[in-house]
Amino acid sequence: MRIDEEKLKEITVSSEEVFSGRMLHVFNDKIRLLNGHESTRELIRHVGASCVVPVTDDGRVIVERQYRYPFDAVMTEIPAGKLDSKAEDPLEAAKRELREETGYSADHWQDLGAFYPTVAYSDEIIYTYLATGLHKGEQNLDDDEFLNVELVPLKELVEDVMNGKIADGKTQTAILKAARVLGI
Repeated sequence: MRIDEEKLKEITVSSEEVFSGRMLHVFNDKIRLLNGHESTRELIRHVGASCVVPVTDDGRVIVERQYRYPFDAVMTEIPAGKLDSKAEDPLEAAKRELREETGYSADHWQDLGAFYPTVAYSDEIIYTYLATGLHKGEQNLDDDEFLNVELVPLKELVEDVMNGKIADGKTQTAILKAARVLGI
């Protein structure tokens, strides 16, 4: 039996913010289920983020190696960062992050779509882009930002994603989408 999707919607009965931080806001919501019973949902509200796969004319991608505290490990990622507000244009945020983190700017931008990294407990949306026609400039990292920038062939990054060498979800998704768009 297939249930009409509109009937699958959970109804918010109440919502309580239990933590408010610089980046995350945690809520404990009481909801009503399809069968009329009540339950709770813990969720994280996030302003959103943008990421970019910057591809050079010779097919290499500008990636970053950055320490990530939750995993106590250095991760390979594409340039990315949170939006300054929900009203910020995600493309402008992607341009800003590329410039600040790598020093590069791009002539051409292609939207690769939105990525919802944790649909079970967060409303975060990461907007993904492909950037080409790159120009090197000056890197301008935040005071609390430390990373290494490397250029890696896109084909090699696809292999690294498929072999489990790249763990970051946004990087996996955006690399595979960019490779598909570019026919790799």
